Amino acid sequence: QVQLVESGGDLVQPGGSLRLSCTASGVLFIIYDMGWYRQAPGKQRELVATITSRETTNYADSVKGRFTISRNNAKNTVYLQMNTLKPDDTAVYYCNAKNSYKNYWGQGTQVTVSS
Repeated sequence: QVQLVESGGDLVQPGGSLRLSCTASGVLFIIYDMGWYRQAPGKQRELVATITSRETTNYADSVKGRFTISRNNAKNTVYLQMNTLKPDDTAVYYCNAKNSYKNYWGQGTQVTVSS
């Protein structure tokens, strides 16, 4: 059974930082491209950042220079370091694992940026 378990979401003040983690089980992690997506209330789910199996990264324009995605294949874990957080970053953040044949989602972790 495939599971993606996110953690690290929290309430943080504007300008603060958080690190999200997503640990995968039941998959050969190293062959999957991993990503973080987010969905704010009343909005569609949107891409935040992705990292391929060869560790090529891609970011949404809104988070470039503030967020960093990374992966540790030995721990089956992908991370999202979020700095200089803004209220607009408030959303449920979802972890995604995909390759040519499969596409998996985690349950999400809430990030709230508010003073």
